[in-house]
Formats: sequence, structure tokens, C-alpha cells
Amino acid sequence: MKPILQIENISKRFRISHEMQPYLNFRDRLIQLFRKSTISSEEFWALKSITFTVEPGESIGIIGKNGAGKSTLLKILSKITPPTSGKIISRGRIASLLEVGTGFHPELTGRENIFLNGSILGMKRTEIQQKFDEIVDFSGVEKFLDTPLKHYSSGMQLRLAFAVAAFLEPEILIIDEVLAVGDAEFQKKCMGKMGEVSRSGRTILFVSHNMNAVNSLCTKCIYLEHGEIVKYAPTQEVINSYLTSENSGGSRKDWSNIARPIGDDAARLLRARLVNKAGESIEYVQIDQEAGIEYYFEVYKDSKNPIPNIHLLTNSGEYAFVSSVNPKGQFNKAGIYKAIMWIPGNFLNQGIYIAGLALSSMNPVTVHFFEKDAIVFEVIEDVDKRDAEYNQKIPGVIRPKLNWTIDKN
Repeated sequence: MKPILQIENISKRFRISHEMQPYLNFRDRLIQLFRKSTISSEEFWALKSITFTVEPGESIGIIGKNGAGKSTLLKILSKITPPTSGKIISRGRIASLLEVGTGFHPELTGRENIFLNGSILGMKRTEIQQKFDEIVDFSGVEKFLDTPLKHYSSGMQLRLAFAVAAFLEPEILIIDEVLAVGDAEFQKKCMGKMGEVSRSGRTILFVSHNMNAVNSLCTKCIYLEHGEIVKYAPTQEVINSYLTSENSGGSRKDWSNIARPIGDDAARLLRARLVNKAGESIEYVQIDQEAGIEYYFEVYKDSKNPIPNIHLLTNSGEYAFVSSVNPKGQFNKAGIYKAIMWIPGNFLNQGIYIAGLALSSMNPVTVHFFEKDAIVFEVIEDVDKRDAEYNQKIPGVIRPKLNWTIDKN
């Protein structure tokens, strides 16, 4: 069987201007056409020689940092923008959900947009009518079905767009991070539907920063960096490479000089690192050694008892634990502070962990900052040190050494 998608040496070039231009009217534009341009510009390659194939029924995740080229690749696959070079061979009907309202007309009603999108996908009116009730039921916009789309909220537009894309049964479904716009309940509903679509034998390309969603839905994954494919392999293998790469985070971060500080008008996050008991920076944790997650933050003004807290997750998005400490007024005064959470040895299991760093106040609850993917580190184990003759990974998020009592009856 031939691949449903063949992407061969796709590259995309943009030209970036380095001079801000004032608003020009039509006459100014005409004059500018006959003048020699003095505006400097440079070429920017958003994608460079991207090549891969997708088999029918595969669910492919696409991950990478912002600016890696993920959305540009999906727009090319969706035929929204052409590539600068290379070619794409598609052997199936493609439906895409890249931005809220993509492919919808704001002046048409929800009902009319359903039929418009179906027609764009090449479906007959009778085919659309067969799926119409399911689309409306899933989207939950029945009351507003005959209202022009321009009066819909972004959430309503998203629900309708996803329902149309999923229920009109394209052979290839392309979805960007747009699902992050919806509420938690709707995201869960969408993930369930995408799983159903995948099990039915249709192909999915899914871009997301949510590693748990990618891991649960996708069989294979593409890791993009600076417009190039770093890795294309089974999902868990690619996620591990992405999370442990220097470019995606690592065990040391510094936000002290960024243009837009991480925080609010009361406090900001400065820097963080993984440390050993001696206070030295480390890149990974030995399973039987104590390690600390250290972070510095600045309190701008006298405040009411801000509380440091850390959210530790596995690389699949599962919560390992949340830990906080009540400093009882220690951070009330303006200044720079350091907080360290110590993880005991023989507590976490082997694997990759992601620490989210936060500072919150109570009564009312106020989150001054919460950097979700602040620190990424790996817990490793020397299996030769085990008491038992078993060298495979033991299941579980934690791996504590507990006290046992054994008696002979």
C-alpha cells in the first residue's frame, strides 16, 4: 500500500523586512513602485528540506518549540500556503483545523458554514446531511445554528469547526494547537473524538505542546527544530529526545533578562536549576541520591505571605506530585529570594520529569507566576546496585524504599 502522504524536500522561505513603514495610501504606493527601494530585508527559511511519509491510519504528532516550523508545515500540507520548493503527494481528502474560524465565512450562518465546508472537502450535499445532526450535537451550537458566524464567540467557532472537520470523514485530519482555546471539558471531548477517528483507520497529523495529549493519541512523532526534522520515530522516543534536549529546556534556566518577565506586578521568576546536596548544578539525578529544585524570584513590593509551590509531572503529562511550603511571612518584604524543594533519594522512579515553578498568595488565591515547563531532568539508576536480580524498569511514578517485616508462621 502506498503512503497516504509523501512529503519530499519541502522548504519554505520568507523575506523579512527590517524597516517599519508608515501607513501608505494608494497614491503613495504608486509613487513607491517607481522609486528605488531602500528597505533592507533578509531571507528566513521556516522549513528546510523536510522529507517524510505517512501511512494510512497513522496518527503523527508534531512537536517542537515555538518558531520551529510546525504551523508552517501544516499550512503547506493544508494547501493554505505553497512551499518554496519540494513537493507533496496526497492520496486522500484533507480537512484542517489550524486557527479558529479557518475556512468559515463570518457573514454566513453556522448551518451554511457546515455545508460550505463540506463542499470544500468535496462532499455531496446528501453526504453532509447524513452527518449534519451529529455535527450540531457535538458542537453544542444548536440554538445559534441560524445566526451569522461573526456573532459567535471564539469557543463556539472552535467547537463548530472541530465538529465539521471530524465528522465529515476526511481521509486526513490536520489539527494545530488551536484546541488549547477550548475549555478542559471540550478538550477532553475532542481528544476522545480524535482517538475514535484514528481507530477508524483515518490519518491524523496533530501539533501540540501538550506531551500527554501527543503521547496518548499518536503512534509516531516528528520533532522539529529551526525548520528541520531532528527526529521521526515512535512517540515516546521522540518526546524523550525533545524533553532532554538542550534547546527545549534542561536542568538550568535563566529568565532574569528576558523582555517580558514571567510574573505579575507583585513578583517575577528569575532563574532555576537542579542541584545536589552540596549546592552544585547537576544535569540528572541518581535514583538513590537526594536532589533539589532551586529557584530564585523577586518580590516587588510588600505583600501577603506568597507561597512557593512546585508541580512535578512525568514526561507523559501525569502528575507525580505538587509540593508547597508556607514561609509564614518570610517573603512579605520586597526583595530577591531563593526557594529549594528537596527530593529524597529512592523516591522517584527512573524516567524524565518536568517541574513547573509557581508562586501564589491566598485569600484571595492569586498566582503571581507559574512556569509550567521550567526544569526538565532525568532520574537514572545503576541496576547493578539492586538487591534483586531484576534489571528491567519497575512500573510506577515513585520508587520508594519501604520497610518490610517478614515472619514465618
